[in-house]
Amino acid sequence: MKTESLHVGMRIKHSEYGIGTVKSVSMHAAEIRFDDQTRTVSPEHSTIEPAEPQAEITGISAPLSVVIAETVHRLTRELKLERDDTEVVEQLGSRWRNGTILLKPADASLQPKEIPLETFFHKIVI
Repeated sequence: MKTESLHVGMRIKHSEYGIGTVKSVSMHAAEIRFDDQTRTVSPEHSTIEPAEPQAEITGISAPLSVVIAETVHRLTRELKLERDDTEVVEQLGSRWRNGTILLKPADASLQPKEIPLETFFHKIVI
C-alpha cells in the first residue's frame, strides 16, 4: 500500500498485528495504534490494507462510510429536507395545555380518577 493513500484516523488491517488506526503519517512510515501497542510501520514494505471499504472519487481515496455520510448530509441540506423540530415541540405542548389524565383501574368496581396534567407532572418532578 502506498504511503500517500494513508490518512490519520484511517482503519487498516495488518497481516501480523491485526486491525489498527493510523495516528500519524510521514514520508516513508506510518505510526499505527493496534490493540496491544503503537507501532511504526512502512506501508510500502508491509502487508497492510484498508480495514473498511474505500471509495475513490476523482482521484481522492476515502472511507466509504465518510463519503456516504457527507453525501447524505449535503443532499438533505440542498434539497431542504432537514426537519425543524421547534414546530413539532410547540404543537405538542399547546395541544396538551390545560389537559387531564384519566387513570382507569383494572378492577371495574373502582372508580377512574381524572388528574390535571400540570398536577401530574408536578408530582413526578418533585
